[in-house]
Amino acid sequence: MKYLITGATGYIGTQLTKRLIAEGHKVYALYRSEPKADELRAMSNVILKKGDLLDRPSLDAAVVGCDAVFHVAAFAKPWDKNPQTFYDYNLNGAVNVFEAARKAGAKRVVFTSTAGTISPKTGNLPSDEATPRTVDFFTDYDRSKAEAEVAAKQMSTQGMEIITVNPSRVYGPGLLSDSNGVTRMVKMYLAGKFRLLPGDGNSSGNYVFIDDVVNGHLAAMQHGRAGERYILGGENASFNQFFETLSCIAGKKTSMIKLPLSVMNLAAHVMEFRANLTGKAPLLTPPWVKRFHYNWELSSEKAKRELGYQPVTLEQGLRETVNWLGKNK
Repeated sequence: MKYLITGATGYIGTQLTKRLIAEGHKVYALYRSEPKADELRAMSNVILKKGDLLDRPSLDAAVVGCDAVFHVAAFAKPWDKNPQTFYDYNLNGAVNVFEAARKAGAKRVVFTSTAGTISPKTGNLPSDEATPRTVDFFTDYDRSKAEAEVAAKQMSTQGMEIITVNPSRVYGPGLLSDSNGVTRMVKMYLAGKFRLLPGDGNSSGNYVFIDDVVNGHLAAMQHGRAGERYILGGENASFNQFFETLSCIAGKKTSMIKLPLSVMNLAAHVMEFRANLTGKAPLLTPPWVKRFHYNWELSSEKAKRELGYQPVTLEQGLRETVNWLGKNK
């Protein structure tokens, strides 16, 4: 099979490319940055296609001859001075990819969204794909992705086969980019440089190992239903539980400092104010602090039932991550 992967130089995209090549497929890799494409350039069965999500002719050229598309590329930064950038790339860019795929006859597309479009936990059970959203989206990233999901669902009623996947907090070996922030946090903890817990540390989230995310993408391409979305999650854990598990695996205990959310919110406002003046991205923004007031426990039962998805435990994933970091210092 021949696949186009957008965002092939990113964290998930690179790992997905490696897996497809290992399985004997040919990958057409869309990229923008020459330096970032160096790793892909050294791989066999990878054909580099320079392009941009907002440059429709480059997308049309990249997808020619492909059987299907993995649309992984996104503007995934936590902040931008111009919020419209999120909608340009994550919404309009996604529609451009869908339309280019349709034009080329590659009707099946797996679209990588985010678990940030899923509702935070509202009752006793973890949220799933059908849980009604009870609060507004906190960031332009999440909102732009949610709007792209709507576009994907609409186009799936018009002859396209677009399947959306929603990875949660991804971690594991690979590129230490903004999309792999959890692994960077693990690396800092192991070096004794990460000691802050948001609030009381009881805010929960869902953590998924990178290999499971790749497996979920492949399963969605094979078995996903057009117009549907699938949470690709792992294990639910609070910050306290996450670092307790990490501490046991690493064999070292670092005392953590619990930072009140009110203090974090004040600091985030100061950082955002400075960022708006200088254009330099802040480490933290008020919308991200607001997320810590909610629990983000998720259920991947739909993916398990329909895709055969089977994620590893947090302990297994963190153990592999710690071992990889130890070998790649």
